[in-house]
Amino acid sequence: MSDRPSEEHRPGSGNEGRDGGGDQGDSSSEPGSSIPDEEWAKFVQDSELAIRETAPKEPSARARMVTERLRQQEARGEQPEGWRSGPAWQEMDGRGARRKRWLWVFLGLPAVIALAAVAMRPSLLPGDPFGTGEHEPAVAASPLPAETAAPTGAPAAVDPDTPTLARPFAGSPAAQWADGAAGIVLPKAKAVGSLSEAQVEQGLQRTRKLLIDADLDPVTLRGGRPETALALIDPQQKDLLGLLNTALSKPDKEHDPLSMFSRFNPAELRLAGPVVKTRGRMTFAAGEHATVVVHADYTFVYPVMRVGKDATTEVKRTIVRRVLDIGLYDPAKYVVTPGKISVKKYDEDIGNSACDVYDGYLHPRFSTGGTTAEPTGAPATGPTTDPYDRSKDLDENREEACGVVSRT
Repeated sequence: MSDRPSEEHRPGSGNEGRDGGGDQGDSSSEPGSSIPDEEWAKFVQDSELAIRETAPKEPSARARMVTERLRQQEARGEQPEGWRSGPAWQEMDGRGARRKRWLWVFLGLPAVIALAAVAMRPSLLPGDPFGTGEHEPAVAASPLPAETAAPTGAPAAVDPDTPTLARPFAGSPAAQWADGAAGIVLPKAKAVGSLSEAQVEQGLQRTRKLLIDADLDPVTLRGGRPETALALIDPQQKDLLGLLNTALSKPDKEHDPLSMFSRFNPAELRLAGPVVKTRGRMTFAAGEHATVVVHADYTFVYPVMRVGKDATTEVKRTIVRRVLDIGLYDPAKYVVTPGKISVKKYDEDIGNSACDVYDGYLHPRFSTGGTTAEPTGAPATGPTTDPYDRSKDLDENREEACGVVSRT
């Protein structure tokens, strides 16, 4: 409670304990006086001392600080459930309970708030005295706005932290990225050339659907066939569909499904939680020969853990950046299959996966026991890169050698 007691509840001056009704004279000279002056003076002195000792005291600076901090946390909605649980003040019975309540509020509330806060969040005390091993991140991760243009540089460094099953994106810039499909935000469609706004919107939606099935669908991530993505590709692209089907059934260096799909071997790995972080952008513009080209550039961050005989609690992340160019053709001028899209170009950049392993799965490197690949893959010989850097386009002529990532 924050209300102060009214004036009639506050202690008075010491003289209120003495009856009024005229000046008090010398007890020895007043008939009817039965209390000597020395005893009366001692009574007044003792009364004043007792009043000072029991009067409400202003909380200490430390108590005010703790109280204010908790007030601000409550305003931000950070108080845990049950903070206000228990019997309400007005449900307590009797004058005795009411009297105790005032004493609790004005004498004990700051200390009780501080003790309750420490009990619920020991990290409020410096040095982790209870050995919880927990600490709050230096900066709370707040979602970033959708990406509408290429960033000017790589994301800033993040305080190093070890990912766990409870916090799989700890220590990663992706902690501020959108969750899964929510990160694939479409631009507003408009008519381009001979294609109407509705036709452009349809192409954008189908490109998004392909990305979701290829990089976020649980079946695909567990090594299954991305049926929805394959069904979206125009069947007239026979060479591409043939290559992808071969890659999914008999992967090798020349037929690698990872060039289009993100896949993990379920016998070796599982996702550390249901969330994959996503960041990127989609644009469209007029292309050659009465077409519209949809350009999609997205990065996906996958936290994974080992399963089976090699299972541990260690969480590692693999980062995959995908770039797609999808062609939208005017059906009045081209022979196209209604409801399908044409893949004009696709490229990928994979961070933290075994080098020169072509079994159709991503193989992140763990600190306890190498990678999940058998064999463990060739050593990295390419340059060191930041897999979170989205400021540059993928260079089609970049070095083929498998490189090293600066962070995951």
